[in-house]
Amino acid sequence: MVVAGAVFDEAGRLLAARRTAPPELAGRWELPGGKVEPGERAEDALVRELREELGVAVRPLERLPGEWPLTADLVLRVWTAVILDGTPRPLQDHDLLCWVTPAEAPALGWVPADRPAVEALLAAVTPPGAGARRDGSAG
Repeated sequence: MVVAGAVFDEAGRLLAARRTAPPELAGRWELPGGKVEPGERAEDALVRELREELGVAVRPLERLPGEWPLTADLVLRVWTAVILDGTPRPLQDHDLLCWVTPAEAPALGWVPADRPAVEALLAAVTPPGAGARRDGSAG
């Protein structure tokens, strides 16, 4: 299993990370995360991966319903997460980070495996700081 963190800031923007490898994915955007190690809980793997990749301490909140196939034997599962400590910076596997609004997110060049997960995320989650619902009415 591969876990990914959907980290939103106070303004409701989603954190995206630009990959540096493998060559076929370099320059594409993803939700940060990585593989769950044998015997590791998925939430613990997410905390470890975001510490290693971004230098932040996070707390996983809720798992997004569903999972998305990556390979014949790997699936992606996504959790919303909140940063407890640190400022995200690209330490491993990424060369750039950006915060995107839910309206901007679909236009990013996501890695193919993350695109359906991001679409499901944006349809299911009201990020922190989002003052209005999708229908335009107040929250």
